[in-house]
Amino acid sequence: MTQTCHPIKLLLVPDRWQVSGGIPGRFHRNTQSTVATNVSILEKAGLVETKVISAKKGKQKICKTAYKEILIQFLPEKEVSDNTLEVEMPIGLYTNFKVSAPCGLCSPTGIIGFLDVPDSFLNPERMGAGLLWFETGWVEYQFPNNSLYQKKPLRLLEMSLELSSETPGTNKNWLSDITFWINNVEVGTWTSPGDFGDKRGKFTPEWWKLEGSQYGLLKKLMVTEEGSFIDGVKISSIKLADLRISEHHSIRFRIGVKEDSPHPGGINIFGRGFGNYNQAIVMRMSF
Repeated sequence: MTQTCHPIKLLLVPDRWQVSGGIPGRFHRNTQSTVATNVSILEKAGLVETKVISAKKGKQKICKTAYKEILIQFLPEKEVSDNTLEVEMPIGLYTNFKVSAPCGLCSPTGIIGFLDVPDSFLNPERMGAGLLWFETGWVEYQFPNNSLYQKKPLRLLEMSLELSSETPGTNKNWLSDITFWINNVEVGTWTSPGDFGDKRGKFTPEWWKLEGSQYGLLKKLMVTEEGSFIDGVKISSIKLADLRISEHHSIRFRIGVKEDSPHPGGINIFGRGFGNYNQAIVMRMSF
C-alpha cells in the first residue's frame, strides 16, 4: 500500500543503549518511561500500532509496525532564481468549462451554488473556491505568457497541483484517467489511484464531512525539450516546440476526464484551504 502522509516532525534523542560499567558487550536500557514516551510518539505519528493484553503480572503493551515500507522524500528548498517565473492561479478562476454531475465547488467557508448542478460553475463566488470536482469533462485556465518578455529561451514549463479521483463517498482504490492539455495540445494522461477520505486533509476545514474527499496527491506536469513528464516519469513525446508558446499571448491549461477513457473515475482539484498542500495551480517557467 502506498500512502501520502503529512510531514512528520521527528524527535531526535540520544542513543537509548548505553555501555554498562565500561564492559564490552554488556548493555542496559534507559528507563521504562522513556520507552513508553517514544512508543507514544511513534503511535501518534501512525508508524506503529499497539494493543494491551493480559500478562503474568498485570498488563503489557504489544507493538507492531503499521507499514511494511516507508518512503521519505526530502524536498529541496525552493530556489529563488532570476531564471524562473511563477504564477499561481486560484482553482476557481477557470475561463471555460464543460463538466458533468456529480459535480460541485466549495470555498473554505461553504458550498458554492448547488451540488450536482453544472451551471453552478458559473457562480461568481467560484473565485474563492478551494475544492472543485466533477465526473467527466474539463476546466480550462488561462495563464499570462510571461515568456514573451524574456530574452532567454524557455527551457521548461511546469504545472503543479493537488489531484485525486472522484466517487460518491470516497474510495482509495478508485482509478481515474486525468488528462492534461496545453494550448489545445493533449500533453498526456495520469491515472489517479483513488479518492482519499481515510483522514482529514491537513488544510481541509472542519465543516467538510469526512465522507467527502479530503486530500489528493501533489502532481507536477513538466514539458521540456525532451518530452512531457509527471513527477519525472515520461508520459508522452510532446515537447515545448509542439505547444507553440511564442505564438500565443496566453497559456491555456486544460485538465479533465474523458468519457471514453479506460478509467473515467472523476476528478477533485484542491486549492488553497483544502487538501494537504495549501496551494492552487502553480505554473513555473524556467529559462
